[in-house]
Amino acid sequence: MSRPDYPAAPRLDLVEQLPESAPAHSVADPYRWLEDPADPAVEAWSSAQDVLVREHLDALPGREHVAERLRALLAAGSVGSPALRGDRRFFMRRTAEQEHAVLLVQEADGSERVLLDPMAVDPSGKTTIDSWQPSKEGRLLAYQLSEGGTEESVLRVLDAGTGELVDGPIDRARYSPVAWLPGGEAFYYVRRVDPAGLPAEEQQYHRRVWLHRLGADPADDVLVFGEGLEKTNYYGVSVSMDGRWLTVSASEGTAPRNDLWVADLGASSLEAPALQEVQVGVDAQTGVHFARDGRAYVFTDLDAPRGRLCVADPGELQVSGWTDLVPEDPEAVLDGYALLDGDELDEPVLLCSWTRHAVSELTAHRLADGGGARPVQLAGVGSLGGLSTHPEGGHEAFFGYTDHVTPSSVYRYDATDGSVSLHASPPGSVEVPQVSVRLVPYTSKDGTTVRMFVVSPTEAPDRPRPTVLYGYGGFGIPMSPGYSSGILQWVEAGGVYAVACLRGGGEEGEQWHRDGMLGHKQNVFDDFHAAAETLVAEGWTTPAQLGISGGSNGGLLVGAALTQRPELYGAVVCSAPLLDMVRFEKFGLGATWAVEYGSAADPEQLGWLLSYSPYHHVVDGVDYPATLFTVFDSDTRVDPLHARKLAAALQHATSGERPVLVRREKDVGHGARSLSRSIDLSVDTTVFLAHWTGLQL
Repeated sequence: MSRPDYPAAPRLDLVEQLPESAPAHSVADPYRWLEDPADPAVEAWSSAQDVLVREHLDALPGREHVAERLRALLAAGSVGSPALRGDRRFFMRRTAEQEHAVLLVQEADGSERVLLDPMAVDPSGKTTIDSWQPSKEGRLLAYQLSEGGTEESVLRVLDAGTGELVDGPIDRARYSPVAWLPGGEAFYYVRRVDPAGLPAEEQQYHRRVWLHRLGADPADDVLVFGEGLEKTNYYGVSVSMDGRWLTVSASEGTAPRNDLWVADLGASSLEAPALQEVQVGVDAQTGVHFARDGRAYVFTDLDAPRGRLCVADPGELQVSGWTDLVPEDPEAVLDGYALLDGDELDEPVLLCSWTRHAVSELTAHRLADGGGARPVQLAGVGSLGGLSTHPEGGHEAFFGYTDHVTPSSVYRYDATDGSVSLHASPPGSVEVPQVSVRLVPYTSKDGTTVRMFVVSPTEAPDRPRPTVLYGYGGFGIPMSPGYSSGILQWVEAGGVYAVACLRGGGEEGEQWHRDGMLGHKQNVFDDFHAAAETLVAEGWTTPAQLGISGGSNGGLLVGAALTQRPELYGAVVCSAPLLDMVRFEKFGLGATWAVEYGSAADPEQLGWLLSYSPYHHVVDGVDYPATLFTVFDSDTRVDPLHARKLAAALQHATSGERPVLVRREKDVGHGARSLSRSIDLSVDTTVFLAHWTGLQL
């Protein structure tokens, strides 16, 4: 293919001395004008990019075959772990024919009913379920919907028996937990303040904890907590099963630490709970659960980056009162726990879920002292999630399980005999291709051992093959094994797919995360480059056959990779990316991520950001890899301006004929989407990567 005829993009002679408070850096921004989507010139540029990308993608071979295989590999559908309340079980399930998973309730007699179907609410498929929470007795269900991918959740309540709407709508409830009080007449939740009077750039922030009584006007809800604290704070709120204990947590943006307060609702009013500090200003993540046995269970990474579980007297929750129940493991990360303390048990059981190098494990312990640990057999080498129990006490726990070749299923653990059995399979069936999965250790630039999953047609390299390397490397999120139709389709066609467990993630605990954030962010990119070099050195692939893919923070990752080492990669898919690290705080939810990346308002931190900001490291005359940006116009987390600006810079600078393209999608955002739109996106990215790495589809 010859070099595309790119839409004209004027370059501004704009250089600023930053930060404004203490200028220390000269920062050029030639495509500042592309930030404003309301500017007719920006829309004209974007529309021309729409035409260009479709001309390229629609001409690539294999599209119908890829779509067919993706649908077949997704034919199993999905099923989620149940939330148990009283005699009811609430869970999500999607059949192969459904665009979205639906929320169902199962009654004591085994009968099932659909409670919430997004397609019934909006047949266009643009409305998604953001979250849901049954009341303690299972009589009511609070749920949150958003339209067009905006994630601007609207909260409502329905009767779980009749499906009738009984409360709501309550807007501005994005990312809100719902903490029901016993009886279902009221709940605590999190809502942004009325944006009237706030500057436009602050209207996404200023959350507070409120008390809402069923049927009341939300305008009359009682402000409980958050006034005068950081505008970017996120809040958590929960109420113990007996209704006595209220827990409130606060974290500044996405910081890996939180403040924590507890109130005895038996000794203070619901409207003005007497919150007592558990930890404030402590550099750790801590949560507390009040159990039927009268103990408080404290889950924390304080002095334990891989996590530990402690017990304490509910009236003595200061750190000095914590006693280790399950101490930190030197290698495995403690992810969660569940208490099985039903009266029918001879001895209560504690379940602990772990990840060891991103692979899940489950252990059973005596609840009394945490001892007697014994492994619980899982279905394979994969990931466990959604660990749930009867909150009023019981002997069974449920959890989801998946791996690279297994669609997610739900398993049941029975504490009476320690057995594990299959509880629920996906509703459909799928024939999974034979593939090899290996967890490969490799050495990064500074000598650190990092690992990646390599999914391939053969156990060992037989010849260099078209390969995709995927990564994320941020916010403490681990890259655990999981079923992916896209990965399986790629490997079935003869390619190799690798997923790197980079620093910045949570694969090895909180210190692993911190080793890839703030001033250490370059470690993430070095880990990724080293993964690529390992794949080449071991004979899996060559630079010309190597594509890379990442989204959101992973979009930043591949953006940095292609600008730092353009010769190492043949193709790039960069989705919903963060790329202008000088101005990221000004758009979307960017201000909440300064605790992860640093702030451009600080001279030293601006230096960190400029050292890798992809937009600021484009060099004229470099032959850049074939690059496809995918962006979503309703994305309220990461603004599409990042992709517009870097795309324009690369189109101007690249010396080669490989294309730099922007795929824009409307009425969809950063998160959930319908099945058909997911398949359409996967088809485009797959055929692009296949063409530019040489994979025959």
